[in-house]
Amino acid sequence: MRRATTALLTALLAAGGTVALAPPAAATEIVPRDLTITVTGLGPENRTCQIDADLYVPAGVTARRPGPALLATNGFGGTKADQADFAQGFGEHGYVTLSYTGLGFVDGDLCPITLDDREHDGAAASQLLRFLGGDSSIVAVDDATGERVRVDQVVREDRRTKVAHDPAVGMVGGSYGGQIQFAAAAVEHAAGTDRLDAIVPMITWNDLSYSLNPDNSAIPGGSALSGSLASPNTGVFKYQWSLLFTALGLASGLQDLPALADPAQVRNLAQDNCLNFDAPVCTALAEVAATGYAGQGSVDFLRSNSVGSYTSDVRVPTLIAQGQADTLFNLQESVATYAALEAQGTPVSLMWQSWGHSGLDPQAGELDERNPENSYQGRKALAWFDHYVRDRGPAPEPVFEYYRDWVMAETGDVEQAYASAPSYPAGTERTLHLSGGGLLGGSLVESPAQVVPGVSAYGSVAPIGPNYTETAFLDQSGPVTDPPGTAIRFSTPPLTQPLDVVGSPRLTVQLDAPAVAATQGLGPGGQLVVYAKVYDVGPDGAVELPHRLISPARVTDVTKPVTIELPGIVHRFAPGHRLAVVLAGGDLAYRGSTLPQQVALATGPGRVQQLTLPVVSP
Repeated sequence: MRRATTALLTALLAAGGTVALAPPAAATEIVPRDLTITVTGLGPENRTCQIDADLYVPAGVTARRPGPALLATNGFGGTKADQADFAQGFGEHGYVTLSYTGLGFVDGDLCPITLDDREHDGAAASQLLRFLGGDSSIVAVDDATGERVRVDQVVREDRRTKVAHDPAVGMVGGSYGGQIQFAAAAVEHAAGTDRLDAIVPMITWNDLSYSLNPDNSAIPGGSALSGSLASPNTGVFKYQWSLLFTALGLASGLQDLPALADPAQVRNLAQDNCLNFDAPVCTALAEVAATGYAGQGSVDFLRSNSVGSYTSDVRVPTLIAQGQADTLFNLQESVATYAALEAQGTPVSLMWQSWGHSGLDPQAGELDERNPENSYQGRKALAWFDHYVRDRGPAPEPVFEYYRDWVMAETGDVEQAYASAPSYPAGTERTLHLSGGGLLGGSLVESPAQVVPGVSAYGSVAPIGPNYTETAFLDQSGPVTDPPGTAIRFSTPPLTQPLDVVGSPRLTVQLDAPAVAATQGLGPGGQLVVYAKVYDVGPDGAVELPHRLISPARVTDVTKPVTIELPGIVHRFAPGHRLAVVLAGGDLAYRGSTLPQQVALATGPGRVQQLTLPVVSP
């Protein structure tokens, strides 16, 4: 029952899991060895945890003919079984794979979820790298036979690197199984060992405080320029996704209890392990429930469990794959990580794929974990690992690639659907100006000379909603709605030619909110909360919000202009359609302002109200 429950939850939330094609009939399945590996000395508590792992050794790979290795772990709520297709697929290319269940998930061990931090998760992964390097001090037992296991089938690099137990190894995985790669790389680099040779993190975060508590109004120059999503302001709590993950973490803890009838174990889960999480997670939830926003301590805790806080220790060649269909970890997360790694000279490439947490199914031919050589992303990962892990093949060119759904619709060819540029950002910037306003909305015009005076007004009416964009992963199909009086919109005329936007637009506005100006000095609870988004409005008035992505922001000073970075998108606005930028007072997926807030936006002389678009020529 517990495995079935986990499989269901993982299919919904997990991360990195995809629907793979069935293996060819001629393929020989690797029978993994089921291991329990003991990792020790984790965190300030000096924890010892038992890790549930599967070791996949391909046929023909032996101590005399060793192969390269991969280390992989699950997305949030998953188990070691979620990487079986990767292990089998890469195994056919000679890779030994150790797939393990991450700390705190369903593995028969009561160590809590520690959010991919370096002190626990990163340290555990580092010990598993040593295990793949033949370190006999790492205790591993074959669950079927009870025998101690030592790995001797993996290529060793000790002689070249002068580092003991150094395997030729990479890491691959998605979401929670993506961030762990950064944590492992950082732990290894900080220790001066650098055993990890290459990583392919998919759909993961740069700054978990941004992911769950975003503020898009104080990113200096945007995420591409700053290489960071860290805002000095308090963010806007993404309560739907946060509560879903809390429930999933608790479910994993409950499934690990040998007996719910044991009061001591139930008490440990609820109190000492804080619903199967490190205690600061519960603190953050309690803060939001009481005040409507997370405190600085909680923000610091989430940020510390994020590559954005320790990028300088990530020096391993990195192929980042991020999902366009992802309202949990958006494209800006990948941009910040990519920009910071590129700035420090780390070999890095960036790929924006079609699928993510808000739509887990890749396009035909995009990713096949079981047969990676038959898919676009699979071939990219193989080339990355072949060069950096097994020293075979040319060095992959640093590149920014992005999937275009309109090309896929026209051609049915996923390779043609991907475009590339030498780096991010691509294309040029185009600035439009907000003009007019009123009940029917305003316009977006090309020149400041075309701007006409006008005033638009909207208000928030409740801490949550009533504007609707999504219900996390549960509903990405319902109509986007902005009830009257809760949002303002500025639109282009019908387009005469395609407009391809690739990246994050920026909206600079001067707002008028006298009541908020009087309360904003009292702290986050008195500051303005706004939600910015870009619509594609069809000739019939139908609204499309690309991938349901929006940009919440908490404005600390409404008396000054503010620049809000809008979500990264790859979208073609077709001829006859209008591009519209919207400011709203609420959203059902977020915890907004506690008190109603009235806002106005005036256009005309002396007001800089503009939208900057990253445009790529069709």
